[in-house]
Amino acid sequence: MIKLKTPISEQEIRKLKVGDTVLLSGTVVTGRDEAHKLMVEQKPDFIREALKEAVIYHCGPVVKKLDNGKWIFVSAGPTTSSREEPFQADVVCEYNIRGVIGKGGMGDKTAEGLKRCGAVYFHAVGGAGTLIANSVKEVKTVYKLEEFGTPEAFWVIEVEDFPVVVTMDANGGSLHKEIKEKSEKIANELMGI
Repeated sequence: MIKLKTPISEQEIRKLKVGDTVLLSGTVVTGRDEAHKLMVEQKPDFIREALKEAVIYHCGPVVKKLDNGKWIFVSAGPTTSSREEPFQADVVCEYNIRGVIGKGGMGDKTAEGLKRCGAVYFHAVGGAGTLIANSVKEVKTVYKLEEFGTPEAFWVIEVEDFPVVVTMDANGGSLHKEIKEKSEKIANELMGI
């Protein structure tokens, strides 16, 4: 497995290929629909430094606030990434992000943005939210909690050895696209098309 720690350089990211397994450590910021919309429409500065050469995670975590006021992640499974397709390329390039974590892959617009701006898509295992939460070592801060609610807020976390797989690389490779094309070919052959 390849070990990566944020901040991650563009050079390190461009070495990764589809199929590489990675243990990710460092800063990760959760962001879903509301976060992506805000980042594209308003370009807020409050999140810019946390995302620089870091990773954004499509995740709506389950969290618990401790008596000392600190937060912990109880579950941190990935959400479906395709909802962020209209925004993702712009977010990656605008905020100098090196990786996107989610499940299900993303489309051509995101693939082009990853290639142009030097980032990859990491697939996290769905259904393993509690296991993934064990990789979260600290909640550094949270933004927009009251406005967006727990799942949609920007949670800035520190992770250690978060297991992911590169399924879209910075050189145009996409496991999702390959599988779709092979599946369509087989389906057409079966139907005699």
